[in-house]
Amino acid sequence: MAQDQRKAMEEMIKQVEQFVEEAKRSVGLPIVPDQRTGSALWYDQRELRVRYAISVERLRKFFEGLMEGKLLATRCRGCGTLYFPPQVDCPRCRRSDVEWVELSREGTLLTYTVIYVKPMSFAHYPDYAVGIARLPEGVNVTAWIRETDPRKLRVGMRVRIEIVRRQPENYLTYELVPVEEGEGRG
Repeated sequence: MAQDQRKAMEEMIKQVEQFVEEAKRSVGLPIVPDQRTGSALWYDQRELRVRYAISVERLRKFFEGLMEGKLLATRCRGCGTLYFPPQVDCPRCRRSDVEWVELSREGTLLTYTVIYVKPMSFAHYPDYAVGIARLPEGVNVTAWIRETDPRKLRVGMRVRIEIVRRQPENYLTYELVPVEEGEGRG
């Protein structure tokens, strides 16, 4: 399945590149209209592929928590500051002594935006919303919002954090899910 998606993406890129070449021949610049809005887009001719491996050993507990269905943060034992995403080195007091804390899974939506124009690496997704929720512990969580109709979103609404397996990449992450009115707190 991933191979088919990759081929489809490569075919789409070829079509865009052909369109850009036609635009360059006619106007002399790699500027093409956005297919949805008609806005002028500069199409960079340089391909940038980045693959990297970074150590997450000191944050391993966070990822293990996701596998167990838990959302974990760190609290500095020196100054008490709570960090999400977790950090093992406190920038406030410069100590590296933290405790792991499980966060509550419900909070309040502070803000959101709907993503219509996506980077190429997310082009295979339909339009999506990203929001920031404040949890009772005082930390903010930024995540995709699981709601296909952005008209249903509103600042101040209750949201629940759910750990999900994002497809087609097949990795664990977390999403904000609107809590229906009258639905019990969990």
